[in-house]
Amino acid sequence: MESQIKLYLERAENEIVLSETLFKISSDEKIQADVFSIDKETTFYSAVISHAYYCIFYSAKSYLLSKGIKTKSPREHSKTYLEFKKFAEEGVLDKELLDIYDEEFSKAEILLKIFGEERKKRGQFTYEVLPQANKTPAKESIEHGQKFFKMIYNLLREND
Repeated sequence: MESQIKLYLERAENEIVLSETLFKISSDEKIQADVFSIDKETTFYSAVISHAYYCIFYSAKSYLLSKGIKTKSPREHSKTYLEFKKFAEEGVLDKELLDIYDEEFSKAEILLKIFGEERKKRGQFTYEVLPQANKTPAKESIEHGQKFFKMIYNLLREND
């Protein structure tokens, strides 16, 4: 596997591990108190969602690079998403991967405010100001990140 592709996959894996770690810290009062000396009301669920998104983003970049497609700034996230979307729409990739990417892309837009406009609004969940309100979508984001990473990793290993 080409070194740059491998680096993107390693970055993706690091992002999902960080996401899982932040979720555990946010969910475990004993770890909060004994290890980090933080108040039990302090959570990092928004960051969990962001890092799960970055797992998906870097996984997608690794896949695109394996197909000879490089995306760069400006608008690197949008370009990566649109290039990845083409493969799903052409049937080269499982549509489920695009659905996962699309949902996490939308969450990242809302939480990070790093995109100019929201790609899609989540119709069934409105983010609340309290970080604790993001626990359910954070858990979902981790599951999406894990699944997306595993599918891309397996695709790239098959083609290696």
